[in-house]
Amino acid sequence: MGKAKVDPEVKALLESLARRGIPPVHTLTPQEARKTRNPLFVELGGTPEQVHGVEDRSIPGPSGEIPIRIYIPSGKGRFPVLVYFHGGGWVIGDLSTHDSLCRALARRTPCVVVSVDYRLAPEHKFPAAVEDAFAATQWAMENAEGMSGDPRRIAVGGDSAGGNLAAVVCLLARDKGTLSPAFQMLIYPVTDLSTLNTNTYREHGEGYILTRQSMEYYRGHYLRVPQDATDPYASPLLAPDLRGLPPAYVVAAEVDVLADEVHAYARRLQEAGVKVLYRSYGGMIHPFVSFLGVLNRAKEAVEEAASVLGAALGG
Repeated sequence: MGKAKVDPEVKALLESLARRGIPPVHTLTPQEARKTRNPLFVELGGTPEQVHGVEDRSIPGPSGEIPIRIYIPSGKGRFPVLVYFHGGGWVIGDLSTHDSLCRALARRTPCVVVSVDYRLAPEHKFPAAVEDAFAATQWAMENAEGMSGDPRRIAVGGDSAGGNLAAVVCLLARDKGTLSPAFQMLIYPVTDLSTLNTNTYREHGEGYILTRQSMEYYRGHYLRVPQDATDPYASPLLAPDLRGLPPAYVVAAEVDVLADEVHAYARRLQEAGVKVLYRSYGGMIHPFVSFLGVLNRAKEAVEEAASVLGAALGG
């Protein structure tokens, strides 16, 4: 299970999951993976907190309607807005798997959270998820006032594949010259699909929830052709120029195959003159932030993320 020292709560969680005999994701069809993984993430997310208002609706997308869930915190005035993209390797995950996390962020920042149910692979391969994420962000900017939000204070964020989409949305907004988010919150984002052979892939590639085999599985379902892996809108670390992007909060988990590429992206943003706050959580695995119901460090991470987001957007 690798050489890194995992947090005792993480060790207990991994042992508990092993006893349940849940099949590895790479042995399942995408449909089977969703049936096993999505309810598990809901369970490990803990009891959802109450927020002032929750609304499920659909918004226009590039290929039909995009389902979203809007969380509005208590209080008066215009709130900052976080457009959030869930993790799940672009294959699993939905509005329910990240409900507890989005509620916690809405309450603690406080901010309006717009959770986006973008199209999943392999039914909809790259760049479908990117197109939906970008469209949802532009919609939020144009409609912020209608949901108690401030259009001048809009951030994008996400975890894992969702962190990838948040980073790519910022690249696209810059490249297209459209309205741009004011901030990006990237929680252990996938930043380079061109290689799964970094030091942290070699060190943590087996025995944890996200493995090398599961990343190969997600990549294989997400991309149309292998050449897509070098497209900056799939692998933002490979973008030739990262100048002009919004300030970023970049979170890494120490015991994670993605840790090296997460750190590399934070470093490249800094080298490009982007203001970056980088945070690595020792002893944590991918995707620990979603496990609010069982990991105290997940609660700490959400508290810190909300604090950083609120300070960045004047929440």
